Amino acid sequence: MTVFSAFTDDEIVAYLREQVPDGTVSTDVKTLTQQSFNANASGGAGHLARAFVEVASVTDIQGVLRTARKFHIAVVPQTTATSTVMGSDGIDGAIILSTRKLNRILEISKDDSLAVVQPGVVNGDLDQAARKQGLFYAPDPGSKPISSIGGNVSTNAGGMSTVRYGATKDNVLGLKAVLADGRTISLGGRTLKQAFGYDLTQLFIGSEGTLGIVYEVTVKLLPIPLGKSIMGLAFFENMTQLAKAVAAIRMSGVYPTMLEALDGNTVAALDRYEKTHYADNSGAMLIFRLDGSSDENVQVLQDLLAQYQGQNVQVTTDPQEQGQLEQLRRDMLPAVFAGRNHLMEDMALPLSQLAPMMDYLQDLSQRLGVQIYTAGHAGDGNVHPTFVWNQDQAEVPDAVLEALRQAFRKTLELGGTISGEHAVGMMKNQWNNAELGANVDYLQHQIKTLFDPMNLLNPKRKID
Repeated sequence: MTVFSAFTDDEIVAYLREQVPDGTVSTDVKTLTQQSFNANASGGAGHLARAFVEVASVTDIQGVLRTARKFHIAVVPQTTATSTVMGSDGIDGAIILSTRKLNRILEISKDDSLAVVQPGVVNGDLDQAARKQGLFYAPDPGSKPISSIGGNVSTNAGGMSTVRYGATKDNVLGLKAVLADGRTISLGGRTLKQAFGYDLTQLFIGSEGTLGIVYEVTVKLLPIPLGKSIMGLAFFENMTQLAKAVAAIRMSGVYPTMLEALDGNTVAALDRYEKTHYADNSGAMLIFRLDGSSDENVQVLQDLLAQYQGQNVQVTTDPQEQGQLEQLRRDMLPAVFAGRNHLMEDMALPLSQLAPMMDYLQDLSQRLGVQIYTAGHAGDGNVHPTFVWNQDQAEVPDAVLEALRQAFRKTLELGGTISGEHAVGMMKNQWNNAELGANVDYLQHQIKTLFDPMNLLNPKRKID
C-alpha cells in the first residue's frame, strides 16, 4: 500500500541539521546500523533509526527534541550503548540522541565529597579520577570499564559493591535534564540531605530515558577506607548452601563490600574460558571482599565460612591478586556466553528468599531440560540466571521461554522483582501489571504522559 508522507526524509534531516549547531548528524547506513543494533542486548534486535545525532551541547539536545515534536518522531537516548535489555536500540524512523561526547568531569570537590559530571563520563574513569584525590565512586557494575554515568543513571545500575554502598540511586545527589518540550530543569543539588518538594531526582533515576534527557549529574564520592582490604574465594557444595552462608555474613556486622556467587555451571564455564581449575573444588563459588577490615572482621568471616561448610577458602591482601579476582567475576558473562545463544536475566529477591530461589532454579533446569547458569550479587539478593541453548538454533526454544515465565512468576511469588539492576527496556515491559499491580501500572503511564505527552522519548521502553 502506498503511504503518503507529509515530509520527505531529506526535508526532516535538513531541518534536524539546522537544529544541531554544535553536534554531528549521521544518516549513512553503516553508522545507523552500528548504532541501532546493540550486540550487548539479549533477545532480539533493534530497528534502523532515521538519524544518529551526537550532541555536544544543551542547545543540540533542545534542537533534536524540537525536531521530534515538529515531525512526531521518536527519540532514543543513548550513551555508550551497553544496555542488555534493548533499552537504547534503534526504533524505525527514530532519532538516536547520543550523549557520549558530553564526557567531561566538570568538578571533583573533596570539600563537598562530590563530583559533577556529564553523562558520557565512563564509570571507571570517574572512579580513577576521584581516587587521585583520596576519594572513590562506589557503584561498581560489571560494565564499570565501559558503561557511562548517564546510562547508569538511566537504568539505576547496581553491581558488585551494592551490598555495602548501594546502587546508583543511593549515590546521586542531583541532575540536570532537558524535558520533551525543551525546558531545562535542575533537580536535587550538592547537599547530602534534601526534603523540599517531591523527589524528582529519584524519579529520573531508572527512568530509562523516558522522562527527559539528562545532561549533567552530581554524584557522591566517599573517602577511600583506611586499613587493609581483603578479597578471597570460598567453595560450597551448592548455591543453596552458599546463600545460607551469605545471609549469615550479612547479619554478622562485618559489612562486606562484595559477596558474589557463581554456581557450578558458571565456574566450569570460567575454567574453560580462563584455563583454570576452580570447578574441581565444589559446586558453587563465593567471591568476597571486605574494605577497611580489622583482624576481628576477618576472623568472623572465616569462622562463618567454616560454620556453613565453606571449603578451600583463599584470602589475599595483595592488590594484584585482588584485581585478578575482580576480573574473574567480570569475565563471568563472556565465559558463559561463549559459543552459545543466551538470555541473561536479572531478578532480585528478599534476602531471606535467596536460598529458596536457588533451589527453584535448579529444579526448573532439571524439570524443563534447560541449561541455566546462575550467578549474581548474592549479598543484595540479586541473581542473574542465564538461559543458554545451541548456537545453531536461532529462535529462542519454547522450553527456555517457559523457564523464563516460571522463573519470573516464582520471583514475584517470593516478593522479589524481575528487574534488579538491568532495567526493563523492551524485554520485560509487558510484566509491569504483574509486578506493580493495575493501579500503579496506570499511575506510571500518567507520569509518563505528564513529562512526555507526545510519547516521543524512548517509547515502548520502561512501560508498555
